[in-house]
Parts: sequence; C-alpha cells; structure tokens
Amino acid sequence: MKTKISSVLCFVLVVFGFIARAQRSQAGYQKVAYKTIRVDGLDVFYREAGNPDKPALLLLHGFPSSSFMYRDLINDLSANYHLIAPDYPGFGLSSQPPVSAFDYSFDHLAAVMEDFISRINLKHFSLYMQDYGGPIGFRIAAKHPGWISALIIQNANAYQEGLGNGFKKIMAMEDAGDKAGVENILKSIISFEGIKVQYTGGANNPAHIDPDAYLMDYQFIKGEENEPIQNALFQNYHINLTKYPDWQQYLRQHQPPTLVVWGKNDPIFIAPGGLAYQKDLKNAEVHLLNGGHFALVEYHAEIAAYIRSFLREKGIR
Repeated sequence: MKTKISSVLCFVLVVFGFIARAQRSQAGYQKVAYKTIRVDGLDVFYREAGNPDKPALLLLHGFPSSSFMYRDLINDLSANYHLIAPDYPGFGLSSQPPVSAFDYSFDHLAAVMEDFISRINLKHFSLYMQDYGGPIGFRIAAKHPGWISALIIQNANAYQEGLGNGFKKIMAMEDAGDKAGVENILKSIISFEGIKVQYTGGANNPAHIDPDAYLMDYQFIKGEENEPIQNALFQNYHINLTKYPDWQQYLRQHQPPTLVVWGKNDPIFIAPGGLAYQKDLKNAEVHLLNGGHFALVEYHAEIAAYIRSFLREKGIR
C-alpha cells in the first residue's frame, strides 16, 4: 500500500512540477523588453513582449502619444501573442532629429516603420492602429497586403464620415494655407491641458483615466525642440484625407479580417467613422465603446477580450 501511495504521490508531484514549469515559462514571455534598433540612421525604440512563436501584433500609436499608450494592452495580451510597439521618429524614446534634417511627413514615417518591420524580421502580423497609427499603418498595409493577418482599428479614421467638426475646421485651414492659424491650434492641443482633455473628454468615467497617460505624453512632447516636429506633421495631416480612397480600395479588394473598437464619444474622429468600415468590409466586427479618443486607457481589458475572441474566431492563435 505504501508503495502504491508513494507512486501516486510521485506522479502528482511530477504533474504539478510540469504545470509550474509551464507557468514559469509563460510568465517569462509576459515580461516586456525595452529595445532600440537602428533604422535608416535613426534609433527606433520599441516595446516587445510575448512568445515570438505566437501570432504577432504590431501596435502603432497615436498623437500625441507613444508606445507607452499600449503598456496595459501588452500586459493583457502577452501570454497569447507576440507584441511589438514602436515609437515613431519624433515621439517617445526614438530619435528626434530636427525638422531641418528629417522630413516629418506621414509618407516618411510610414517608410521608416516599413523598414523597422523588415529590420526586426516581422513577416506576418495583425496591425493595431490608433489615430496617427491609421495613416501610417494603412500606407504599409496597402503596399504590403500579404503582411497583414488582421486589422484592429481604434479611433483611426479612413472615411469622411469620421471627421468631427473641429477636425474639419483644422483641415479647412490647412487647405487654405493658414499655417499660422493651424500652428496656434496645435500649441493649444499639445499644452498640458490640451493633452489631458484628449484623454478625459468623452470618457465614461474620468476617474478611470490613469494620469500617467497624459503626464507621460506631455513630458515627451513639450519643449522648443519637439514643437516644430509636431507642427510639421500637423501641417501635413490633410494629405492623409486624399489617401482615403486608396485605403478604402485596399479594404474592398483584400477584405482583411477587421475588428473595430471605437470610443464613440471621441469629438476628433466621431463614431460614424468606426461604422463606416462596414461599407467596404463584408465581415467587419464593430464595437462602439462608451469612451473617448483614447478609449484604450479606460477599456484595455475589454478591448483585449475582444481581440482574443476575434483572432481566435479567425483562426489566428
């Protein structure tokens, strides 16, 4: 009897040991690595987590943010996926060459991110885009449709229906060549209060908005050296609207599996912009969240659950 009990006990200990090792292995993959790689003569900072053998997600951040905006989502998903979140040149911890030495346009940022993807040897990935991540990501996806496993779109616009009234006013000023007027608006937007309201405006519960989000954005973007960078990109933004037909054609032609998770109270890119993807995508899954422009801060756990469910349904696991 003692021998039998000992055998069972040994078996149980072996099983628990195996589970413990698996859990430790998985926990190891959940750790975030903070890396910098040389791309086109620039230092590109990026966050990376998860098992490289798992499906990859490339996370492209918005304005005036950085890869920091994805910190919670990375933790939510790193047990299931391989996550990479870079900072664009001029943002976060990546190089910030002066406007006299670098063309700060969306075409150029997309080209640098395209080269970044090649440098880290990323072959196939789901592409998460928010705000500025939209015009950068859509340029890459339309040029390299074979790279894209799926799209995850959060308040990243590709339709006229998604432009809020304030945003339309700024675009009209750009089209009219009112550079001084646009620059003055930008100064207000990248002030501390201007950045804060982008996070708290439209939030379901402002008390759930982590102040670290807007405090970090402000620290990265403030100062005389960074303001000309943001101004150059802001003045270039209206070019993106001329690309909308190209991006819509890409969606119609290639029908990438697409999940839309949209803060419906966003005054910049309004809710009809999220719903508009259903015009060109036969099977787009759309969720309108009771949040604002940076809904991810308030709803990262819910968005992570949507992503897991969506990608599992599409066979991306």
